[in-house]
Amino acid sequence: MEIAVSAVASELAGRLVSFLISKYRGQARLSKKENLESLRRLLLRVHTVVEEAEGRYITNSRMLLQLETLAEAMYRGYDALDTHGTLEQIGARPEVSGSSDSMDFRGFHSTAASKEVQTALRALEAASSEMAEFVALLAGCERMLRSPYSCHLHIDNFMFGRRVERQRVINVLMQDGHPPPGALAVLPIIGGRRVGKKTLVWSVCSDDRIRSRFPSILHVDGCEIQMIDRGRFTPPPVRTLIVVEFRSDVDDREWHEFLTLLQTLTGAGSKVVIISRLERPARFGTVNPVRINSLSREEYGYLFKVLAFGSSDPADHPRLALIGKELATMMEGSLVHLNVYSSVLRNNLNVQFWSRALRLYRTVMEANLSVFGEHPRALLDRGSTVDITRFSPSSSAAATPLRFVLLIGGRGSSGPGELPSMTFGDIIAGSVVLPMKFELVWESRLPPYTVISGTCVAQKPQHSTSPRKKRRT
Repeated sequence: MEIAVSAVASELAGRLVSFLISKYRGQARLSKKENLESLRRLLLRVHTVVEEAEGRYITNSRMLLQLETLAEAMYRGYDALDTHGTLEQIGARPEVSGSSDSMDFRGFHSTAASKEVQTALRALEAASSEMAEFVALLAGCERMLRSPYSCHLHIDNFMFGRRVERQRVINVLMQDGHPPPGALAVLPIIGGRRVGKKTLVWSVCSDDRIRSRFPSILHVDGCEIQMIDRGRFTPPPVRTLIVVEFRSDVDDREWHEFLTLLQTLTGAGSKVVIISRLERPARFGTVNPVRINSLSREEYGYLFKVLAFGSSDPADHPRLALIGKELATMMEGSLVHLNVYSSVLRNNLNVQFWSRALRLYRTVMEANLSVFGEHPRALLDRGSTVDITRFSPSSSAAATPLRFVLLIGGRGSSGPGELPSMTFGDIIAGSVVLPMKFELVWESRLPPYTVISGTCVAQKPQHSTSPRKKRRT
């Protein structure tokens, strides 16, 4: 009898535990769905305010800080929504992510996912807690004149983000009374390679208020400040904005001689903007420098999604959205890679094609990490060689693998037009067999339309014949 009672009690306890677990999981799923829906609604409100702020001149430094905080929280919210909202939509599990390229979505466990969504929601709620006051102050800011564009067209043809940095530059250039009469105000803009410094300055120089304030805008190479052509300056002297790009440091005496010359050739109120990836030229500034950093992971992922899908709705292609998210994560913030791949992927919204692009990028990345010990982005930024062999359909079948080495900025012994020219899109699509030597060219989609070009040559890998010959030339 006791055995029967014990068995019944165990069975009832087991059923009770199963019921409680099932109920908890159901509540967790419901809670996650509710949080995702709350996140969607709040993102819509916050994005509306951020977009409105982008269209106004904000001179209040505290408002700019609040806008920066609001935008950061917005992109974190989109990142959580894109990941967990899409997975919720397709019902994906870590082991069956919907493609054959063994994509890894670690951290999809429901509890961890719910916490991530809740964290993003709380951050967005905290950032927007004083949004009503911000909106009230925003109404008093002057509106920019801008032609209407869709979200995709606006981002595809104009600078993305940098709203706070752009406004800070405009505020400095529009200020009066600094520095003292007869002196020139100097604003340094400092940032790493290919983070968008020149694009930011182009955007500022295209602004209606800046063009009205400075009848003359000149761009000067830092290497030419000692032999600048005086004929470039308008007689009689007018208020001029001079943009100087430094790729290397310059002597203090040369700089002061250049400023003295500018004071005689330009009108009152003229100003100088310095662009450099070096920290040293910042010492010439008369105001605090504006520093340009790489886009955050969340900003970068959002930009990649918008450019890769174009006018298509990512919600209609949830599996592509997951593939694109992983691809953007592997690119580590490279704007060149982002623009190249988003342009190629946008023309073919196909799961197999996107999966192939992801596999290729992963393979090339791992090959460069193995051979050079660095990510392709770091190699490109430094102007070093990049192994792109895997992009050739014939490379895997070769008895003796050949390495295509991208020499950024060099044409080797050939002159312009002597080699066949190809684009990154040609080799990513994989529809052509790479020749033994060719020119690879990429041009930025935004002014000043920076061009990256190099010579790709097939090289046989060198094998060391003895332990003493380990150095690679």
